[in-house]
Amino acid sequence: TLMTILLVHEMGHYLMARHHGVQATLPYFIPAPSFIGTFGAFIRLKSPPLDRRSLFDVGAAGPLAGLVLAIPAVIIGLHLSTVSIDSGMGGGITLGSSILLEFLSRLTLGLLPDEANIIMHPIGFAGWIGLFITALNLIPVGQLDGGHVAYALFGQRHVWVSRLSLVAILALGLIRYWDGWLIWSVLLLFMGVRHPPPLDPRTPLDLKRKLVGWFVVGVFVLTFIPAPFS
Repeated sequence: TLMTILLVHEMGHYLMARHHGVQATLPYFIPAPSFIGTFGAFIRLKSPPLDRRSLFDVGAAGPLAGLVLAIPAVIIGLHLSTVSIDSGMGGGITLGSSILLEFLSRLTLGLLPDEANIIMHPIGFAGWIGLFITALNLIPVGQLDGGHVAYALFGQRHVWVSRLSLVAILALGLIRYWDGWLIWSVLLLFMGVRHPPPLDPRTPLDLKRKLVGWFVVGVFVLTFIPAPFS
């Protein structure tokens, strides 16, 4: 399930890049000795987008495509999960929740008491990871998907969005929401907050893409998890 979500995410980028005549590699999957077995997947653009419109289409296509599979995976997984009222359970990993995950949980399982624990089915866990990766990719910094969208929306002003986002991620790590945010802030700083311009950096987005762009910003807000693991 997770591999499929990641593949669809990256193929969204790849197919949109081909549509706009941007040369790109097929997806690379990155194995990792972690409990999910991977660091995710990526494609590499071998030529710059022509303008901000093609940059936006390539950047937004991946998260939106992955979202189409991740949401049903979470719903199916919640249906297959076990709900326990034993508040004294020990061990394991506690998964954090986002606004979207909270909504899907209530939609699928109804209103649960505070002491309830959802023992997530593997399909649901894969969907959870898919949504989490979507949020990570949509952080509006540098050349992440969110960075592509931010540059397309704001042009050269995107750098201030990147800087504020980097400071926010660092703050989440410093106040111990999740120590992983400290690692992410270092990686993002190493990648750089500036986005390279497309061949035509001046032509603005049309109204339709601006609306979709703000929808993508909403997706980031709805899927972001301040404390993903504990």
